[in-house]
Amino acid sequence: MTGELSPIDKAKFVAAKRSVDFVEDGMRVGLGTGSTAAWMVRCLGELVREGGLRIRGVPTSTRTAELAREVGIEVISLDEAKWLDLTIDGADEFDSNLNLIKGGGGALLQEKIVATASDQMIVIADVGKEVETLGAFPLPVEVIPFGWQTTKSLVEELLINMDVLGRDATLRMNGARPFITDEGNYILDLHLGRIGAAHQLSMALNQMPGVVENGLFLDICDVVILGYGDGRVETRDINEGTVEEDRLDFVETDNLFRDLTD
Repeated sequence: MTGELSPIDKAKFVAAKRSVDFVEDGMRVGLGTGSTAAWMVRCLGELVREGGLRIRGVPTSTRTAELAREVGIEVISLDEAKWLDLTIDGADEFDSNLNLIKGGGGALLQEKIVATASDQMIVIADVGKEVETLGAFPLPVEVIPFGWQTTKSLVEELLINMDVLGRDATLRMNGARPFITDEGNYILDLHLGRIGAAHQLSMALNQMPGVVENGLFLDICDVVILGYGDGRVETRDINEGTVEEDRLDFVETDNLFRDLTD
């Protein structure tokens, strides 16, 4: 029931619910990873099951693939799709130019590949994800396990010459063991505080041997849909320069809510 949802969960839900309005019959859709994206996948699944929507989804992680199949979405690979009409995903941070930090869920590599293979990328988020300058959220960097400690040292050395506040890098853990991505890699989380030159940092990181990809999504996102705990939704289109506001009503008996709160 919706009464059991926290304000932040309500904000995530309304953003996700609004985002599926962009999905049209026959589309090939990139399906993001994370808590907000999971709501979107369930909303899409409801449209597939009850509204007859026909889409094919390209998931950005194994857990998203499992959820998509569970709710009735046809899942295909990016190689099968070749190109996507739309990708909908969450973000850990975004700024006024719709540049993002992603990878808190550990799927940044597949997320970036899928997003850049799409005609349009829509980000769904609660209002707390908006920042003036990127960097408060630790920047994930995916690295190969071989020589990761050397890569970590080189990354920290690189940061000395970058416009950032902090330079600490930590290996992401899963209990007592390193967190492993779907590609079998590790993740270094860079605690930067503030990123003053995101494009420069992204390019420098990706030129380093051992680094696979970083969580800066720059000049990729087209639309951000912000959800609020009271049901308000704000849609910002960077290309059109428009901002639209709306409100979504909650339905206490909605089957989707029961699924989400079970």
